[in-house]
Amino acid sequence: MNTHINNMRLSIDKAAQDVVQLLHHKQIILSTAESCTGGLLSGALTGVSGSSQVFNFGICAYANEVKQHLLGVNAQTLAKFGAVSAECAAEMAVGARRISNGIAAISVTGIAGPGGGTAEKPTGTVYFACSFRKKLNVLHLEINPDYGREYIRLESVRQALILILNTIS
Repeated sequence: MNTHINNMRLSIDKAAQDVVQLLHHKQIILSTAESCTGGLLSGALTGVSGSSQVFNFGICAYANEVKQHLLGVNAQTLAKFGAVSAECAAEMAVGARRISNGIAAISVTGIAGPGGGTAEKPTGTVYFACSFRKKLNVLHLEINPDYGREYIRLESVRQALILILNTIS
């Protein structure tokens, strides 16, 4: 396995531990809504001992129909901005928080590649949103696609964990 991926996994494990510890400390329940990460974010969180007390659920909303019908993403949002957009990420996070009746939710949606990218939204384009109480933080990244699909997905998980820490701290 390549060094970038090994280092990324260690960084994710540490960040997930930090998130679970913060959630415990602040007595916050978190939910996730994932697209391009396909459940890796939920997996990172639930890989930490004690996460069952602070993690409610994770939805892998890969299809637009799931984003709409389960998370409440507006069809007009998808038509106007696309599934890979700040607007969609925001609606995914708000929807996950609403479903859980929780205080916090994180979403991630993007293009992990190697195909699927366009000139406007190249491979490695990822949007994140963290909904916490009345706060909504959205992040847009262009992750280098040269390292491949697995790297993009793992870096997306790492960045989502950092966003949770920055939003809730």
